[in-house]
Amino acid sequence: MIAVTASSVPGDLVLLALRLFLGLMIFAHGYRKFFGGGRLKGTAAWFESIGVRPGPLNALMAASTEVGVGVLLVLGLLTTLAAAGLMSLMVVAITTVHRKNGFFIFNKGEGIEYTLGVAVATLVPGTFGAGRYSLDHAWSIFSWSPSVRLAVTLIVGLGGALVQLAAFYRPTRTP
Repeated sequence: MIAVTASSVPGDLVLLALRLFLGLMIFAHGYRKFFGGGRLKGTAAWFESIGVRPGPLNALMAASTEVGVGVLLVLGLLTTLAAAGLMSLMVVAITTVHRKNGFFIFNKGEGIEYTLGVAVATLVPGTFGAGRYSLDHAWSIFSWSPSVRLAVTLIVGLGGALVQLAAFYRPTRTP
């Protein structure tokens, strides 16, 4: 029996597929904030309505982070940090929007199922890197061990979310 590891061809293909999905998915979210629907102005108003203030600054930061993280994941560049950035986005989304709606995404207001799944999925490229089909591999970036990568993904991802929430999340309290 042959052991499949994250550094084997099948492992590299799986890392590529996951990076492409996560990167293109979050890029599309950021692109939509910039160019679709209500654009940054609409996103800013929605952020204000959920207690993320100031809305315009946070809309710009969210859209820029989503586009940037998406591009980095697709390219496999600075992958551990990009995965941490995506984790941070999902933790903020869980905290500000989805946690009050329970687990399932089909619950009214959408539960945490999807955002939690994405946050957990970021641990794979965050821990194992981008694989051989990446700029990280081509340029020998981040030759850290999986343990160090996991720690960086969790510390930067959760820490970034906590800083964002502490600095900007001011939900309206209802009596």
